[in-house]
Amino acid sequence: VQLVESGGGSVQAGGSLRLSCAASGYTRSSYCMAWFRQVPGKEREGVANIDGDGMTSYADSVKGRFTISNDNAKNTLYLQMNNLKPKDTALYYCATDPEGPGPAALARGDWSGYEFLYAGQGTQVTVS
Repeated sequence: VQLVESGGGSVQAGGSLRLSCAASGYTRSSYCMAWFRQVPGKEREGVANIDGDGMTSYADSVKGRFTISNDNAKNTLYLQMNNLKPKDTALYYCATDPEGPGPAALARGDWSGYEFLYAGQGTQVTVS
């Protein structure tokens, strides 16, 4: 399984970026996929999650600004980020798991601690 992120960069506050995660090596459609972000010295944060049925869940800090989506035909996961803020600065990486935390955890927003089986190397997002 290989996950390769792209689309990061530097942007001014209020701007937008779209991150992509190209996936290969497994049957994606039934897998749960997520975006995490990591700042050095801080705990990782689960940003957005989409399961095999299309159910989504977002961190409170990004609700209304970020949108996760899946294009199974292109084997690509996206994260559209609008109205970016300096506090969004982080290394963003995608992750996938054949099961995922489950719909109950997604509904509660309690999935950030789930250990996904596969993860990419990440793409840096800097907001100034």
